[in-house]
Amino acid sequence: MIVVMKPESSEGELKQVLETVPEEEYDSHIFRGVERAVIGLIGEGADKETLKNRLASHSSVEKVIAILDPYKLTSWKFKPEKTIIELGQVKIGGKTPAVMAGPCAVENEDQLMTTAREVKKAGAEILRGGAFKPRTSPYSFQGLGERGLKLLARAREETGLKIVTELMDIEHLDLVAEYTDIIQIGARNMQNYPLLSAIGSLRQPVMLKRGMSATIREWLLAAEYIMTEGNHQVILCERGIRTFGEETRNTLDLSSVPLVKEISHLPVIVDPSHGTGRWELVRPMARAAVACGADGLIIEVHPEPSSALSDGPQSLRPDKFHLLMQEIKEIGSYDDGNIDRILPSAI
Repeated sequence: MIVVMKPESSEGELKQVLETVPEEEYDSHIFRGVERAVIGLIGEGADKETLKNRLASHSSVEKVIAILDPYKLTSWKFKPEKTIIELGQVKIGGKTPAVMAGPCAVENEDQLMTTAREVKKAGAEILRGGAFKPRTSPYSFQGLGERGLKLLARAREETGLKIVTELMDIEHLDLVAEYTDIIQIGARNMQNYPLLSAIGSLRQPVMLKRGMSATIREWLLAAEYIMTEGNHQVILCERGIRTFGEETRNTLDLSSVPLVKEISHLPVIVDPSHGTGRWELVRPMARAAVACGADGLIIEVHPEPSSALSDGPQSLRPDKFHLLMQEIKEIGSYDDGNIDRILPSAI
């Protein structure tokens, strides 16, 4: 249920409305927009119609909307303004696409620092790198753990790049949160609901990757698990889904970008590296992602892909990444006049 306050309503009137809500039956989430406040009520109270009428009777309430869709906090009905994740000067969901780039896995100091300097020089704002690596084979490189996190922190200190790295389990929650700016939840953990609820208790931005076989509905409901715990700084990441195709690692579903943006106020970025598994396809699919309205990209870059311990075949060399950054600048600068092509006017 959504309670839309009148523009002139005060904090005192907002408090009076909240006092109407039975706390044992509903969780209240308040969004303060530019013009008005909106209250989202999540719960399964027995008499919703009576509550709706009581809320609507307040003179400070403009309207009360019942949400029948499975998406509550992720929907435009709850938050009529687009979510923008701000990390200092870095904005995800703003007028230009944000770019995260770096190696799949942190291997050593020289590899990471070389890559960080190159992606910074090319114009990336966020450094990606895995310290804990979930691998299909138990015999593959699993990452450097805390040492990898410390190397990422060192790269941030030198270059000024923000850091995104993957959290695999609740056990490492505090450790990863200490070192990173954005916590990544990988495709394999998209429906790890205890983990999603745990990071919902943090106030750090979370990048939620779409599961390998997940529907749009399942993906957005996974985001709801994070948001119901109070963390609304969620970035959705399309990284390809598993289909019958064998020529690419996954099938990159770019239609999910405009589709999700019709449903949700959350920013959506695209991972063409995992989406294709082939470095020669990364640049064209990255350009396509930006053209269809993606709020950013996450790209794997490695100084020597042939010797990479993880995902070498889908990693760009620094020179190719520099070229990609030049290409997307020509596609992805949005001004206030054409932003409607990304946010449909019907919303």
